[in-house]
Amino acid sequence: MLKILSFKKIILGIFVFLAVGSGFLLPSLKFSFDFSQFFPTGDDDLYFYEQFIKDFSTDDNFLLVGIENNSTVFEKDFLLRCKAFTEDAKTLPFVTGVNAITNLSYPLKTSFGYTKLPVLHINDSTRYEADWKKIQEDNLFIKSFVAKDAKSLAIFLETEDNLDYKQSIHLLDSTRSLLKKHQLDKTHLMGRTSFYEAMVDMQKRELLVTSAISIVLVLIVLFIIYKRTAIVFITLSSIFIALLIFLGTLAVLGKELSALAAFYPILMLIVGTSDVIHIFDNFLEKLKTGIEKKIAIVQSLKEVGLSTLLTSITTAIGFLSLLFSKLVGIRDFGVNSAIGVLIAYITVVFFTSALVLTFSNKRLLPKKNESLFWQKNLIKINSFTKTKPKQIIMVSILVTILCFYGLSLVNTNYTFKTTLPNKSKIADDFQFFQKNYSGFRTIEIAALAKDGYLVTDYEIAKEIEKVNQQLQATDNIDNIRSVNAIFKTFHKANNVNKREFYSLPKTEREFNSYKKDANRYAKQQLSKLIDSTKTKARIIANVLDIGTDSLVKTYAVIDNYVARNIDTTKVNFRVTGKGMLMDKNAAYIQGSLLQGLFMGLLLVGIIMAFLFKSYKLVFLSLIPNMLPLLFAGALLGFLKIPLDAPTSIVFAIVFGIAVDDTIHFLGKYKIATTKGLTKEEALKTTFLETGRALIITTLLLFFGFMVLLFSIHTPSLIIGLLISATLLTALLFDLLLLPVLIRKFM
Repeated sequence: MLKILSFKKIILGIFVFLAVGSGFLLPSLKFSFDFSQFFPTGDDDLYFYEQFIKDFSTDDNFLLVGIENNSTVFEKDFLLRCKAFTEDAKTLPFVTGVNAITNLSYPLKTSFGYTKLPVLHINDSTRYEADWKKIQEDNLFIKSFVAKDAKSLAIFLETEDNLDYKQSIHLLDSTRSLLKKHQLDKTHLMGRTSFYEAMVDMQKRELLVTSAISIVLVLIVLFIIYKRTAIVFITLSSIFIALLIFLGTLAVLGKELSALAAFYPILMLIVGTSDVIHIFDNFLEKLKTGIEKKIAIVQSLKEVGLSTLLTSITTAIGFLSLLFSKLVGIRDFGVNSAIGVLIAYITVVFFTSALVLTFSNKRLLPKKNESLFWQKNLIKINSFTKTKPKQIIMVSILVTILCFYGLSLVNTNYTFKTTLPNKSKIADDFQFFQKNYSGFRTIEIAALAKDGYLVTDYEIAKEIEKVNQQLQATDNIDNIRSVNAIFKTFHKANNVNKREFYSLPKTEREFNSYKKDANRYAKQQLSKLIDSTKTKARIIANVLDIGTDSLVKTYAVIDNYVARNIDTTKVNFRVTGKGMLMDKNAAYIQGSLLQGLFMGLLLVGIIMAFLFKSYKLVFLSLIPNMLPLLFAGALLGFLKIPLDAPTSIVFAIVFGIAVDDTIHFLGKYKIATTKGLTKEEALKTTFLETGRALIITTLLLFFGFMVLLFSIHTPSLIIGLLISATLLTALLFDLLLLPVLIRKFM
């Protein structure tokens, strides 16, 4: 290492070059918010959906435009402006169709054939009252195109499938300009495109804000600890360069930054600074004894560098445990974070060590002798663990029991709204459609005809109607669309447009006559609901955002109804759609989380066995690292925080970082015992030489993750609180329980 550091200028030049090059790559970083990131890969329902959707458009290819009016929508000027917007919206980019109450009509069968009756006679305000009464009587457009209180309208823009970010922004900008042109001010937009815009904007904001606050935090903490601007400069330079290289690496690899990207700067700054503190503390102690600077840094790297390498590896393993998740977005976060941790370590070992050699001892060492504060209090903690072992073990057992109880309270009933930025326009728009319409979320049911039947056959139509009625009777589901709606509309049209005839005809002969009319006059509408072979049909409905567990129960109710009441020899029904796939994550989160952590513990155990060469130390090291994981899970239960995909990363972060303190503690203890010290002497030395660094780095981690309190993303805020609290718990177990276990079992 001494030979390598003799080329310090070359090392510094290489890292500066890589950092500058990475800076030029930053504009090419990709930000993404794709629902498919949260689909459980390898799942049978996902495979079915991917095959089923090939015959139809996706179920999120729309943009809802809600337009409010102060008193009522039944004002002529307002309706005329809405109608003009509806007509112009057909020319918007990527829009394939527009539906609104201003352009909808009732078909009516006359002696001359079918004619159309407008739902609203916009040009004749004297008919508004009768039109509204008819709309309420039919109940076909309430909460789909007009609010129940008649104070707002909803316009449905059908779009091309899977618009990318640039296309989404283009559509949204064009829509807003058109709304402004028609002087429609009180508006709400909701759809995949608006989510895409809001989430990417949030990701960029979070990345900048967390980076800035974290840098300030690290600067303050380092200055309080070392009171030397040179050390603060060295550390911040190292971490800033590591962060640039990391982001540049992600850009080169073509990685997309998801909503979890806000954690990257925090992880890089805090984990990197933790490495610096452990090495610096050892290095400065050697400088004080008069050891030459080059020799001191090499000795520090030999003594602490190995432990720091192992802590970096175990932290990376903690993140890599997320590879067992079935969610692509979570797996990517785990891999990216592991890469970042290792880049931070390499930068600290080479760049930081080389940079230290360019400063004089005078600028590195503190001006005054170090206070006895740390020495006195660390000795007190060590004495406490020696005199109160039974009490510490009893409290640990009690905490463990409480943690298991808290774990039993954990639920996965998270809502979609929690993923939205707090107090944002998108959150307000989401709530608007939740309150006044049938919500934004959709539920889709596939109808699959069997044994030569077609979904347009009368027998199958009756089975589809059973499912329609079940959905209509289910709470929080509304605005049901199926092929039967077209047949029922023609039945109503042939019976003077009376509401009671909005039903399937009672005879197959009558049904077949309407089917012919539908094939002639409603071919486009049919094509959106049945495939070309007429063996598949889709039923789409809106469902309120009532929570994942509640929705999973709703899906189960539908499945049970189909099993009991549908003739499955003729047709089968299956719940599908993007919403269902996202809700299904709950079934996988806990399983994949436990599997990943088990593998992580196994790998860490192997590393510790290699490091300590003592099965007792390996066993003892795992106990204080399992308890923080239980504590994190218990917090979720006691605080009634749903376990969702983003929150599941808490356990990987806690496990990966908490084990670092244990490795540093046991590593120093083992070095002390190999020098011939007794158990008590080794523990005292460990507390004095490692305790300070453990407490400082944990406090740095605590406040670092508390930075997420500034987040506008609720899951990130929750994760910050959970990790901060849990890491403090991990430190307490390491400083109090671990020495007791060493005394008892070693």
